Amino acid sequence: MPHRPGSHSIRLRYLRQLAVFGVLLALLPLVSSCWNHPAPSGGFTSKYTARQRDSISFFAKHHYTNGFNFLVKADSMHLLVQQPEEKLSGLMTDSFAVKHNMRVAVADIRTIPTDSIDSVWVELATTPGRFGWIHEKEMLRHVVPDDPISQFISVFSDTHLIIFLVVIVLIALGYLTRKLMKSKLPIVIFRDIDSFYPTLLTLIVSAAATFYDSIQMFAPDAWQNFYFHPTLNPFSVTPLLSVFLLSVWAMLIVGLAAVDDARHQLSTADAILYLCGLAAVCAACYIVFSITTLYYIGYILLASFAFFALWRYFHYARAEYVCGNCGAKLRHKGRCPHCGAINE
Repeated sequence: MPHRPGSHSIRLRYLRQLAVFGVLLALLPLVSSCWNHPAPSGGFTSKYTARQRDSISFFAKHHYTNGFNFLVKADSMHLLVQQPEEKLSGLMTDSFAVKHNMRVAVADIRTIPTDSIDSVWVELATTPGRFGWIHEKEMLRHVVPDDPISQFISVFSDTHLIIFLVVIVLIALGYLTRKLMKSKLPIVIFRDIDSFYPTLLTLIVSAAATFYDSIQMFAPDAWQNFYFHPTLNPFSVTPLLSVFLLSVWAMLIVGLAAVDDARHQLSTADAILYLCGLAAVCAACYIVFSITTLYYIGYILLASFAFFALWRYFHYARAEYVCGNCGAKLRHKGRCPHCGAINE
């Protein structure tokens, strides 16, 4: 068939138009879902009462409101029986103690601007059905949101626990390193097995610890909201928290892959020692980068550690050859340690 002049350029132009139309069609749902219809004038004031508007405004700033449940993490917490104004006026008041691990719920919130200590007072309903008032700042020091994730975050944010973990991890890491070095057993990064997963796990833990502290320093409100309303779904939070949650899931997946590789490449006893050393190194990375990031040193350390770990793996741990006789992986040419064959 004879070739028509300009038919090729016409086809290209037609394909470009189809591509542009396809992109616009794909973006249309996103644009329509992001469209914010303006509320009618006076709609907000007519829909909510003044008390409800105050509650919504308080929730936006403090991340909790009436009906929110807390768990007492301190040994005890004292609640005022009378109204806050009676306490501020110097009248005789009474209080009662709420014990450790008791659940309380926010019954009322009151703002008293004349209070020089804390203008926000919170009324809590306890399990036995009693009610009492307490300053918000004092309450937050003694309670944790009644959610397992929030409680986990609170435990691992405790300064005394971090100091205790530092001491334990250093002792365990020193002992395991000495034992593994003397017995010439594999140890992550320094004398590693032929698997990238252990090295990748230490890098993910280090990066996650650095990112965790960065969110607390530069986006504290986002982290505070996550603390009061936690989730493990990385697609239901802001992009910053989504990256952090994805790193947490990546730790789990890569950790399982590292365990599987160690189990296949080492004997049971050696694999247990190797994985204990890997856990100690990951714990040390978490502690070091969590502390140093607060002083901005962690970013330099993270880049240096990533370069060192990758350099060690690609130069010393990765097996570049395969035995021609038994098919075992070899890091260098020569005698195969598995079958004894010479590989030139």
